[in-house]
Amino acid sequence: MSDLISTLQQAGKEAGFDFTEQQIRLFQQYFELLIEGNEKMNLTSITEPQEVAIKHFIDSLTCLNALQLPTGSQVLDVGTGAGFPGIPLKIYREDLKITLMDSLQKRVNFLKDTIEKLGLRDIKAVHDRAEDFAQRTEYREKFDLVVSRAVARLNVLAEYCLPCVKLGGYFISQKGPHIEEEVNEAAKALAVLGGKLETIKKLNLPISQDGRSMVVIKKEKATPKQYPRKAGLPAKKPII
Repeated sequence: MSDLISTLQQAGKEAGFDFTEQQIRLFQQYFELLIEGNEKMNLTSITEPQEVAIKHFIDSLTCLNALQLPTGSQVLDVGTGAGFPGIPLKIYREDLKITLMDSLQKRVNFLKDTIEKLGLRDIKAVHDRAEDFAQRTEYREKFDLVVSRAVARLNVLAEYCLPCVKLGGYFISQKGPHIEEEVNEAAKALAVLGGKLETIKKLNLPISQDGRSMVVIKKEKATPKQYPRKAGLPAKKPII
């Protein structure tokens, strides 16, 4: 048994996830594709099997502990990078219909190749900037859940993500342990964009005990049409 698999099974049990043999096989294959792809481009600085299992795979799945996601839900992963959390969510919840969005074409090419090699269905990778993506009719206010592990501050992420959440849907921002200042800073942005803070779920990842926060935001009102603003503005001039 590989280090990745043994760690994944142990950490999964601690976090409340039981994996089938098929899921374990897919995670192992995904890990191999990630390491192979990382030799050609910068996908992740985390490459040790045990760390990938905990800090990428299990960490990606933790948003399922913050929200009861109905069967067949439409999920958008903004700034997905190497496919986190979207691909682990798809491996664990085959019923989810997932869109991965990233602004770098090389990463999107990697994601498309990975999806094909893993044989995953009802999941696609889209090359776009978040500001432009959210203004497209086919994606605006269409998703039950928008999730992001991107590094932008919450008030910026909210402008990227909330326009894509349907009324009554949710945006989950996966963050580190110290989030209170960022949440307070984002209060105006959430109000302007139609979101309401529902809860902040704190947890420690299995084995490593690294702290995490999941900021759960409900979409209560339609986002005004002018948001998100044109590319670059949300980061340069956040709503505060």
